[in-house]
Amino acid sequence: MATPRIAIIGSGFSGIGMAIALRRMGIESFTLYEAAESLGGTWRDNAYPGAACDIPSHLYSFSFEPNPAWTRTYAPQHEILDYLRHCARKYDVERFIAFRSRVRAARFNEVRGIWNVEIVRDARAAENVETVEADIVIAANGPLSRPAWPSIPGIERFQGKRFHSARWDHGYALDGQRVAVIGTGASAIQFVPQIQPRVAQLAVFQRTPPWIMPRRDRPIGERMRRLYRHLPFAQRMTRAAIYWQLESRALAFAVEPRLLKAPTNFARSYLARKVKDAALRARLTPDYVLGCKRVLISSDYYPALAQPNVELVSGAIREIVADGIVTVDGRHRAFDAIICGTGFAVNDVDTPFEVKGIGGRDLGETWRRDGPEAYLGASVAGFPNLFFVIGPNTALGHNSMIFMIESHIRYIADCIRALQRRGARTMQVRADAQRAWNARLQARFTRTVWQSGCRSYYLTQAGKNTTLWPGFSFAFRRLTRRVRLDDYEFER
Repeated sequence: MATPRIAIIGSGFSGIGMAIALRRMGIESFTLYEAAESLGGTWRDNAYPGAACDIPSHLYSFSFEPNPAWTRTYAPQHEILDYLRHCARKYDVERFIAFRSRVRAARFNEVRGIWNVEIVRDARAAENVETVEADIVIAANGPLSRPAWPSIPGIERFQGKRFHSARWDHGYALDGQRVAVIGTGASAIQFVPQIQPRVAQLAVFQRTPPWIMPRRDRPIGERMRRLYRHLPFAQRMTRAAIYWQLESRALAFAVEPRLLKAPTNFARSYLARKVKDAALRARLTPDYVLGCKRVLISSDYYPALAQPNVELVSGAIREIVADGIVTVDGRHRAFDAIICGTGFAVNDVDTPFEVKGIGGRDLGETWRRDGPEAYLGASVAGFPNLFFVIGPNTALGHNSMIFMIESHIRYIADCIRALQRRGARTMQVRADAQRAWNARLQARFTRTVWQSGCRSYYLTQAGKNTTLWPGFSFAFRRLTRRVRLDDYEFER
């Protein structure tokens, strides 16, 4: 395969990074298919008030393209989006992006050894469907691309304004409104403090309280930005220090959970300092092990909940009616708007688009039945030349996802080189290699904090963790440095 035709799906960090890697390999026979009108992925879609990274800025960038222009310790959404646009321009990959091109299906043609990729072109006037051929398909659309709406009876009957935090309606004026927020995850704790001063009444519906640590955010002054511009080594040192500080958390999460005692005590004392009302504090205190669910960072969420126009509702919702929400105790609360901060569809859902491999095998059906599974998070048996950037079991609960993205990009690039060296048409991971890999992977979760008894989006309904990488990120980098050719079957 001298010059493979490659379809990349998505133009967030994964897609842009993969495109840059291909160009560096001398490959330009690729297209990035993007359903939206602009690039950016998660950082384009999540533009709610207060949206920002929860990983320090200097680590939340490509290793080959440090950004000395970050203005804060934790970069706001617009700066991250600007950074991605900068990377696309600098490395000249914008011209490879087909916008308003949604992938509807990818079907493997066994006779010809290629993928038929069905694209819906939105021409605004009518829906146009086109089928393109690709030798290789790289799914770079990421796990946090589909907003999850809460399954609450009557939600469609609400006659006020209703939207998801990942599809924020900036045209709707919240000022003076009665607003309900459903969910207390990573998005909600960022936008709740932003909208609280503007609304007349705010009710935050909490199912499970999160563990929250203070957000040590501060401005990065012009002097420091100038230093990073003129002495890139200084920024690399800062980046390395942040990486190892965050990486040390995996010791407590995945190796020795008893190390969580000190951070748990700190989180409790932080809550006690910020929330003086004992009854409110009790409802905000988690009853599960720190880290079992995603640990959140915020320095203004607790103070916002203590304001007189805010009510924390910890009782379950019975139904949503035309003018508000009714809880299980029968109480009716009227609202003008409902904002769902309920995260994304990660587990127990279909694939974002139809994927059919050898013998018509349906990947979505397989993943719904058994939970998402892949070899090294990148390849699936029965689906030749299909690769995932940030596939199953590659998300992190302690460090930067950009590190994992770059690991996968390097691995996929090595797969492409293996195809070229062997003159092969296709490669697919062996089923036994995939089974053995996932058996070892799931066994590693046994002693981790993520299997300590709570329910989280990391797990399927059956309790299988198909989301996280259960260990150190540098170990994943080592495993994906080179392709184990014996674990793949090649077809000439």
